[in-house]
Amino acid sequence: MGTYANEAGLAYPLTKMNFLVTVDGVSGTAAFSEVSGIEASVDVIEFRQGNAHSLAPVKIPGLVKHGNVTLKFGYTLDSAFKTWIQECVSETRGEMPRSRVQIEMIDINGGAPNALVESISGTRVWVLTNAWVTKYSAPDLNASQSEVAIETVELAYEELIIPN
Repeated sequence: MGTYANEAGLAYPLTKMNFLVTVDGVSGTAAFSEVSGIEASVDVIEFRQGNAHSLAPVKIPGLVKHGNVTLKFGYTLDSAFKTWIQECVSETRGEMPRSRVQIEMIDINGGAPNALVESISGTRVWVLTNAWVTKYSAPDLNASQSEVAIETVELAYEELIIPN
């Protein structure tokens, strides 16, 4: 019995504490502490013809809508991700720099934590297409606290792809 199963032979569920976020076209490293808001919903359109025998309407699917995804990350000196943010929220920007964003939950069962980067095996992936930064929040600054400076970015996107 391996480290992936309990005594009954059932596989352990994945933990949500190990994940990787990559943005196409943005080199460098930005380590995120939290990702939230990955969602899709389908509008329900109710329709009933006047000569229908039933008094209940028929429900048909409408537009697919996506919420915004929020990324929280500790301040980093790497500037590639910050440059993409600046390009999106700048008052003097040209065309909106849209990118493909991949959020990958990492299964590190049986792997050494310090070998995380080498042992990435994507077990659950969410892909956001045509994503762009719609909101940026700087960290709260307080000289009397010893906390990590957390920045927040909100992404809007057009399509959610769940390839596996």
